[in-house]
Amino acid sequence: MKLKAIAAIAFAMVTSPAWAQNYPSKPITLLVPFAAGGATDTVARVTAVTMSKLLGQTIIIENATGAGGTIAAARAARADPDGYTLLIHHIGISTAATLYRNLSYDTKTAFAPIGLVTNAPMTIIARPDLPPNSLAELISYIKANGDKMTFGNAGLGAASQLCGMLFMTAVDKQILAVPYKGNGPVMNDLIAGQIDLTCDQTTNTTGPIAAKLVKSYAITTKTRLSSMPDLPTADEAGLKGFEVAAWHGIYAPKGTPDDIIQKLSKTLQAALRDPDLVKRFNDINTDPVSQNDATPAALKATLLSEVDRWAPIIRATNQFAD
Repeated sequence: MKLKAIAAIAFAMVTSPAWAQNYPSKPITLLVPFAAGGATDTVARVTAVTMSKLLGQTIIIENATGAGGTIAAARAARADPDGYTLLIHHIGISTAATLYRNLSYDTKTAFAPIGLVTNAPMTIIARPDLPPNSLAELISYIKANGDKMTFGNAGLGAASQLCGMLFMTAVDKQILAVPYKGNGPVMNDLIAGQIDLTCDQTTNTTGPIAAKLVKSYAITTKTRLSSMPDLPTADEAGLKGFEVAAWHGIYAPKGTPDDIIQKLSKTLQAALRDPDLVKRFNDINTDPVSQNDATPAALKATLLSEVDRWAPIIRATNQFAD
């Protein structure tokens, strides 16, 4: 029995470095929790192209949609921990821990983080004929009329739903949440005046704002967006401390060898410095994260802190799914 144990340890010591040396020897599948054409899908495809070149192997995008991104996350959690099934997910991976009462995985422990990819700012926008013309006026208007207003979002777990939750908590007024199946229908109904408000990523809102199809009030990050310099931050406009971004990260299943995780993280860091990738990200009004944030430690810290941050907000709004 002792000889078998010693042999197993020796085998692991010899083969562990080889996992990373020979990896990847076949295509990698990157699970995307949302539909093709959306912000997360775009970030995934841009990143995958560059990482594929660096790794010398194709990264195949698979859109495993449904249940607010939890279907893809569950698949990743139970996949073989060999580095050939990865997951890209946005802020919704952290909120699902509270939004869904019966997840098949533990968000905090089911994944091996590889690194953050990008932070997409969000914007608070309204139908074009909503009376308020500033964020301060909007907050006053909501205080007086919130019971008759509607706040559209792209569905349970979507970044737009999460931003809406945080906004309602910040203004201390609940507005009727209207869930849709995707960002496109939300924007169409907002432009048509069928709903009053939404809060969505700049990847989806920059065009309608520039065309004056919607009324814009604030951006939800610490600094203004260079492509929309006249749009104030929520903090500047009077909602002190209000900040939310649709951050994205890449994960492997728990138990994936650390040398493979480190190789993927180093590859991600190199990809995020690629001029073509930076330009593609800038075209959709987002930026790659810093090299220090494209690491397992940074993504793990972000995930754990965001789970804890959102739990009381979600419980206060009483928006859950079974």
